[in-house]
Amino acid sequence: MPKKTKPRPTRSVSVDRNIERVRQQQARLTPFLSKGKGRAASASMLEEFDLETERLLREILGETSELVEAYEYAQLGEAGGLVNFPDEAPEGGDGARDTDRESLNQRKRVLESCISELEARRAAVAKKIRLGPQAVIGPQVAEHMTNDIRSVPADATLKEASRLMQKWKIGSLLVADGRYYVGFITDTDLAREVVAEGIDSATTPVKLCMRKPPITIEGNQPIIEAVRLMKDKATRHLAVTQDGTIVGVLSVSNILRYYSGVA
Repeated sequence: MPKKTKPRPTRSVSVDRNIERVRQQQARLTPFLSKGKGRAASASMLEEFDLETERLLREILGETSELVEAYEYAQLGEAGGLVNFPDEAPEGGDGARDTDRESLNQRKRVLESCISELEARRAAVAKKIRLGPQAVIGPQVAEHMTNDIRSVPADATLKEASRLMQKWKIGSLLVADGRYYVGFITDTDLAREVVAEGIDSATTPVKLCMRKPPITIEGNQPIIEAVRLMKDKATRHLAVTQDGTIVGVLSVSNILRYYSGVA
């Protein structure tokens, strides 16, 4: 009599399960982010949480995933250069940062990036096994982009660009040269060039530090294509076009807000 075997779960089911596991781990991080929780009292619990999270990410993403490395650096508050984080306005009126809390926030962002990565994999699997166009396409980029385009002249100084980002509470600006947008300048670029390289923000023009040209995507493309393009081009910002004309901006934060709503 032949043995009865259990059917193997499809890859899409496995990805769904992994997304749920990461979301559960993300929920466990929430108490550590609470301002009322004593850090010293929670140090041992946080260490245990980190070990479990590292094991989970290695199991799901593989030992060589940059997100595994990013989580290790997040524990030191140094993951910003290893993973694309959403734009956020600086915390605190004087610009001071609580390094412990920033480290916790970086852990949270790595887990959010992990979820986005798994969502992209799930969509790829859905496309491969032909589950139907709606399962793959989903919402369009134009539905979740920022319509209000903020820009800075290419000849403006980095200091002026920083002032505008602070004023509008955003993490990037399109760079304009006459009638055309020629690049992006981001808060990360400012941090790297001004802080790390020590250049003079009061005299250095934006055009010397901008990322060019701006990476574009048509507004009628699905969100998942934006995720793939950001990953392929190693960027957190896309200029959204309609018939070749830039009509908005899509950032990682826009995408994460969409996925948070889906969850």
